[in-house]
Amino acid sequence: MSFLSGTTKFYDKWNVRGFVLFSLLLQTILILFAPFRKRTGRGFVILLIWLAYLVADWAANFSVGLISNSQKDIRQNREQPNYDQHAAELAADHADILAFWAPFLLLHLGGPDTITAFALEDNALWLRHLVGLISQVSAAFLVFNQSFPKNKLWIPTVLLFVAGIIKYVERTYALFLANLDKFRKSKLKEADSGPNYAKIMEEYASKKEAKLPTQIELIPEPNKESKIARYAAVDEGPLDDDVKAVKHAYRFFKIFNGLIVDLIFSFRERDESRMFFEKRTPGDAFKVLAIELNFIYEVLYTKVVVVHSYRGYSVRFISWCAVVIALSLFYTIDKNGFRKVDVGITYTLLFGAIALDTIALLMLAFSDWTAASIQNSPKRNFCIEAIKRWFLSLLGYYLRLKRINWGKNRPSCFGRARQILFRRWSESLNQFNLIHYCLKDGTKKNRGRFASFFRKCFSLLNLKDFYDTIAYVSKKPFEENLWEFIFVQLKKKSELADEPETAKRICSARGEWVLQNNDWTTEGSSKLMHYIVDVDFDQSLILWHIATDLCYHTQTIDESSDEDTSNRREFCKILSDYMLYLLIMQPTMMSAVAGIGEIRFRDTCAEAIEFFTRKELKGEKIIQVQEQACKMILDVNTDVDPVAVKGDRSKSVLFDACILAKELRKLEYKKRWGVMSEMWVELLSYAASHCRANTHAALLSKGGELTTFVWLLMAHFGLGSQFQINEGHARAKLIVGK
Repeated sequence: MSFLSGTTKFYDKWNVRGFVLFSLLLQTILILFAPFRKRTGRGFVILLIWLAYLVADWAANFSVGLISNSQKDIRQNREQPNYDQHAAELAADHADILAFWAPFLLLHLGGPDTITAFALEDNALWLRHLVGLISQVSAAFLVFNQSFPKNKLWIPTVLLFVAGIIKYVERTYALFLANLDKFRKSKLKEADSGPNYAKIMEEYASKKEAKLPTQIELIPEPNKESKIARYAAVDEGPLDDDVKAVKHAYRFFKIFNGLIVDLIFSFRERDESRMFFEKRTPGDAFKVLAIELNFIYEVLYTKVVVVHSYRGYSVRFISWCAVVIALSLFYTIDKNGFRKVDVGITYTLLFGAIALDTIALLMLAFSDWTAASIQNSPKRNFCIEAIKRWFLSLLGYYLRLKRINWGKNRPSCFGRARQILFRRWSESLNQFNLIHYCLKDGTKKNRGRFASFFRKCFSLLNLKDFYDTIAYVSKKPFEENLWEFIFVQLKKKSELADEPETAKRICSARGEWVLQNNDWTTEGSSKLMHYIVDVDFDQSLILWHIATDLCYHTQTIDESSDEDTSNRREFCKILSDYMLYLLIMQPTMMSAVAGIGEIRFRDTCAEAIEFFTRKELKGEKIIQVQEQACKMILDVNTDVDPVAVKGDRSKSVLFDACILAKELRKLEYKKRWGVMSEMWVELLSYAASHCRANTHAALLSKGGELTTFVWLLMAHFGLGSQFQINEGHARAKLIVGK
């Protein structure tokens, strides 16, 4: 009983102080660690940020309630008869400092600049935050009112009220602007009725009745084509300057940010973008895409749109000054009546608020937005231009720290730390392999005791998918030559996509374009085509995934082959495992095209596990076991189609993939991997273009995906159905003549 009594007393004494400091700690975690979620897809980092994001608002709200209850208790004790006068004065001072803490919680509810929403769905809750703004400001005001007018700290408290309300309004307004419905409406252009058709036709009819030779001529928009040509001519050459890359990325962000809400664009915008990217090297193109996606991320998940404006700068300066002045006033006030611990906590809150605002200011100053706005600002006098050039050079050094480190150039320890702190996305591809999964998860011999125990525990908690992600998903560094290969393949297709119908046909192709419009066309193409056009996309993906694995593990590298063929072999393996990861572990990425992919995957795994259980697989390493397993699958007689033997109840495609692999093995080594590598790029681009735009945007906050880069590159190359507006003519002119 004494232990419970002591615990209760300790809680009553330290609850307000503890929760106020806990709220400040959560704000520090969010402002420092929130940017890491766009740089890594690791679950524990995302989980830490998610917990801090959820608990931060609760901690601030709960602290306001505790302060209000504490003031109520103080007021009731002071109203009791025979209450000691000195104790009453101490209680009054304590109530004053509690009222001074309440506006800090408004600052915390306003949240840091680095995160306003954890997920896209949070932006739709802006109205709830508006109601929260009203209720929390009212609660904090009531806390302050209970100590007024005898409050010795009323002036700094009012100043903090101003700062807290500003921060809370900023967050609510940022959520409002990032709401996809509002964002879509803000991107819509003014309604264009076009030339007055009725009036022109009236004049046309009257001229015809008068038997005058009349015709209607469309007049092109002035200088549209010349502007595109001038822009392309000026921007030729490599983007060695990172600041220049930011300028181009910002330009295309302003044009194409409507992609995330499925808006359509003009062919002029397509031509301008395509002309720019066709002249870029793959590395420069990737750099521009990474910066452009970073702009999209910050618009949707941070306060950057609200803060990065003259009005935002002014309001933020007022907020910062209010906190600094409050600190100065508190420093000068006589603190004899305050407890030392409360004074220390107050200083911690004040310096913490200033430090967080200063960090936010530095992050904003050294951001892509600042680099873009400085370059786009009008030229002024010599001194201002000199300052701008100096700051841009400083920004250029900072932006160089954000350059991607391609997988083949492994960095030092310092280099790895630099990547984690400054990179723009995760710079890796997740890998998930069906045969490896079946060998490790399905057979007890290869699973191990501890793995079996943990698997059972997670299964009982209905968290098997989470366990599979941890146990069987690996990461592969994203290599420059892989991106170059993807870029070249899409660039070739863009050169053929002058007509909208051709562009749509290319985007809808999921392998047939490679076999029909390529040097790889052979007598066996019709047999391969069956595994593309006659099956669903998810079925085709699993078929080609298993066939790729069977070919990869059962044939040694041809020493006579060139480097390009060897690279293509590796590309097939990487893209194959990456696409299966998306299908199984990221179903939202494939929701528009996946169909019953998970059922096929499960049935295929069940058949594979049953097959492996009957075989005796030997090997010290899993890779050796995997090679044996692939050879055993290929040794199975497949003269009769599996459906003719098994029926169609099971959706397994294990031995259908075996038949496909045997057909591929009939091709010459170079041709085999040439067909398969381009096939996988086409499957990747199909999935990227058919994934919902808001899903691409959602994954930007989880480290990003290669499919999002491919989706944006395809849009810039004009590959897709987004370009439907013809802006080639500004008006019509009625010509009357002989």
